[in-house]
Amino acid sequence: MFDDLRKVIRSIPRGKVATYGQVAEAADYPGAARQVVWALRDSAAHGLPWHRVLAAGGHIRLPGEAGMEQRMRLASEGVVFTGRRVDLSVCQAKLRKRAAKRKQA
Repeated sequence: MFDDLRKVIRSIPRGKVATYGQVAEAADYPGAARQVVWALRDSAAHGLPWHRVLAAGGHIRLPGEAGMEQRMRLASEGVVFTGRRVDLSVCQAKLRKRAAKRKQA
C-alpha cells in the first residue's frame, strides 16, 4: 500500500499540489487519507516531494516551522495562495488513478 501511495506522491508535478484524500483515491485506496500521512513519514529517505501534499481545502496542517517550510517550498515553486490556503482551482494536480496490483486471497 505505502509503495502505491508513494508512487502517486512522486507523480505530483512541480508547482502543483494534491490533498491526502486525492492521493489515496489515485492510488486506488479511497478513504485512506490517514495512510497517506503515514506514507509521508521519513519522506526524505524515500525522496518524496512531501510539501506538495495538503489537507482538504488546500490547508497546510503541519505545525510551526514545518508548516512554514512547506509554505515556503510551495511558494518557491509558484504555488498560488489565497490567504492561508493553496488556491486549488489553480494549483491542484490532476492525478490519474493507478491500477493497483493487489494480491488476490
